[in-house]
Amino acid sequence: MSKSRSTVEQLRERPSADVLIIGAGINGIATFRELALQGVDVALVDRNDYVSGASAASSHMVHGGVRYLENGEFRLVREAVQERNRLIRNAPHYVRPLRTTIPIFKTFSGILTAPFRLLITHGRGKPRERGAFLIKVGLVLYDTFSRGGGRVPRHRFRGRNRSLRELPRLNPAIKYTATYFDASMHDPERLALDVLYDGVAAGANPSAPAAEATARAANYVSAVGFEDGAVTLRDEASGEEFAFTAGLIINTSGPWTDLTNTALGQPSQYMGGTKGSHIVLDHPELLEATAGREMFFEHSDGRIVLIYPLKERVLVGTTDINADPREASVCSDDEIDYFFDLIPHVFPSISVDRSQIVYTFSGIRPLPKHDETLPGFVSRDYRIEQGWIGGVRTLSLVGGKWTTFRALAEHLGDTALELLGASRLVSSRNTVIGGGAGFPRDRASRRIWISRNAHGHDPELVSRLLDRYGTKASDVLTALPAKPHALASAPGYFVEELAHLAGAEHVVHLDDVMLRRTSIAFVGGVTQETLEEIAAAVAPVLGWDAAMQKTEVDRSAMILRAAHRVDLNGAGPAPIEGEVPHV
Repeated sequence: MSKSRSTVEQLRERPSADVLIIGAGINGIATFRELALQGVDVALVDRNDYVSGASAASSHMVHGGVRYLENGEFRLVREAVQERNRLIRNAPHYVRPLRTTIPIFKTFSGILTAPFRLLITHGRGKPRERGAFLIKVGLVLYDTFSRGGGRVPRHRFRGRNRSLRELPRLNPAIKYTATYFDASMHDPERLALDVLYDGVAAGANPSAPAAEATARAANYVSAVGFEDGAVTLRDEASGEEFAFTAGLIINTSGPWTDLTNTALGQPSQYMGGTKGSHIVLDHPELLEATAGREMFFEHSDGRIVLIYPLKERVLVGTTDINADPREASVCSDDEIDYFFDLIPHVFPSISVDRSQIVYTFSGIRPLPKHDETLPGFVSRDYRIEQGWIGGVRTLSLVGGKWTTFRALAEHLGDTALELLGASRLVSSRNTVIGGGAGFPRDRASRRIWISRNAHGHDPELVSRLLDRYGTKASDVLTALPAKPHALASAPGYFVEELAHLAGAEHVVHLDDVMLRRTSIAFVGGVTQETLEEIAAAVAPVLGWDAAMQKTEVDRSAMILRAAHRVDLNGAGPAPIEGEVPHV
């Protein structure tokens, strides 16, 4: 058994907990941390890797959701804005203010139709383009909700001439631009992993055996049944199954919530998710045109879309299409055509082609069942459904979004504590996340941190790792020799760095490293040599022989091609061939 599967052994050696959480997306992970902070004996499992499902398909934004005001979701917007401000404060290494600009082509459009769609047709019918007046009203409300946070400036409107001076490649047909601030989340998977390991640390007892920890988490462990009062868990790496008992089961499986309940013998029909896809472009001209800000606008079909500079690439998204969670999600050719149609709407003088696509990703939003309501009008709020399986209490989470994960976990945690007859010990509202602890917020403190943690390393390297891991970079630096071995096919990464991640971060497969522990796949340029080099870097830690390295390289190549349309042998998206694998 590989070293990383010690996490499964902790569950096997003591196969019980007060709470079992099934589903390790951001909401499951946040609830795990929330309960661990209260001293609850809690276990977390996921059938795949942590943050590998819906949570891995985000738009990399932390936002209040200004467009949700049109849906009348004022409570959600207020909560989301408050949580955005908290994340800027509590996770400064991964969440930072993001200047966002809305290009506006009309003045009064939508004033009558927006309230009509909200109050009368409830999201059915064709939307009309939102004009400057409606957007202004929305942003004034948005600023009002932001009061007291002190984290981002208020919005500003610009006329056509000034807008074009600031953004000269913008469509000259614009009448105005509105610029406001939300926040970027440049490494969502790493942020989620920080939340996870904070939860594990909260339940650790260094003087006791590992199995006695009160916060245990294992990836690649699925819940496949329920018998005699216990959940049947399967180690997906070995195929072995074992029974696990808990006083409360929390289902945070996202779009797969109904499927998980069915597997446990308690079918439900809560979910009605929609598919959202993105493409990543290596396009210096488009990157420069954005001037470092996100372009957030309405396409011709009424869908709110974005063009977002990120990691020296440009992220374009997103779609909103009804989807079946039993089918794997992949960005289709039609969606790529949709993205290529929306870019000229804002930047008509810039051409794009498929050869500039370096990565695609797609996921299913965990939205509630919504019948005839248009996908874009379905509530992004969340609710908790209570139930029983046998004699065991259950909670099923329906809905939820990245920005509100902490508040959602607080709500879910309080419900769990009430059912357990336990009391809240601490609040997580001001709890700093992972590498955000002690993160330097200005140039002077940054220079001091780099100097104190260099330990013989090049200051430029220390700075790069500080951006990548926050103050947890100190752990990575400890694992690196004075002259670490750079990866030839993944610039900016080191052999010893990836070996450290493999040993410290529950890595099971090569794609865990490529897709979630690093941004290597996201920025493009991955080749067969890249996969082989990274497999060789982590093999000694994970106990892989030559045959296992080849198996993992083949697996990663298949996932990159089928799920992310990465062609290892050429530019542009790989063709969709057959069924996208569930892995």
